[in-house]
Amino acid sequence: MMQYKFIALDIDGTLANSQKQISEKNKAVLAEAVSKGASIALVSGRPTFGIEPTAKALGMDKTGGFILSFNGAKIINYGTGEVLYQNVLSKQDVQAICAQAAALGVPAITYSNEALYSTSAQSIYVQKEAAINQMPVVEVANLAEATTFDTPKCLLVDDPEKLVQVEAYMKEKFPNLSIYRSEPYFLEIMPQGIDKAFSLNILLQRYGLTAQNLMACGDGFNDLSMIQYAGMGVAMQNAQPVVKEAANYVSPYTNDEDAVALAVEKFVLGR
Repeated sequence: MMQYKFIALDIDGTLANSQKQISEKNKAVLAEAVSKGASIALVSGRPTFGIEPTAKALGMDKTGGFILSFNGAKIINYGTGEVLYQNVLSKQDVQAICAQAAALGVPAITYSNEALYSTSAQSIYVQKEAAINQMPVVEVANLAEATTFDTPKCLLVDDPEKLVQVEAYMKEKFPNLSIYRSEPYFLEIMPQGIDKAFSLNILLQRYGLTAQNLMACGDGFNDLSMIQYAGMGVAMQNAQPVVKEAANYVSPYTNDEDAVALAVEKFVLGR
């Protein structure tokens, strides 16, 4: 009897290697787990558009599975296209976040369905986010005014040393929002209560399952909640120290060494 019926996977630094590619071994082992009854949930800070190529690479357009984008602010049944859950920032919050980012001199990003919007399109970190998600950047003069669409997340980007201070400041300024880093240079800002554990709990409850039926693999700060929540939380060898400390199991392998496939073989397929 398969205990871990859901496999929650972060993408960057976990499922994807340093070249942002999914290895053949990861694909094959995950396909085997799905053939034996497991379900895959791709859980990422990326927007939905940026996760879909990974879902297709895993064959989820044929076998089904779930996309939890924007750190869980949106949940989609990828097999049917049904939106199971969505939460977006209020217009007032977007305006206030953009104003504070401008005052601090930190580039900010909002997300339409198929593009990133920013006042700082040439920032190396804005360009990095665009490249990760294969999305164009629309440069605007006033980000709050240009964000006429619903956005589940704002992203502040800058050098890691500066973002440490910005994170502390924004958490104090916006205690009603969920704020944490996904990478040392990416500060994620979502509606209150949104994190990967929250959305996975919604998903599992929908299918009559609990955290004890979940294996979660991650590496970054924004993976901490799901690593703590899962019945089996697996940290990559390249994970942030705080994630390793919280994990049930720390893989001896990195995301460049098929750590996800080896964890699935060990805990889901039992070999």
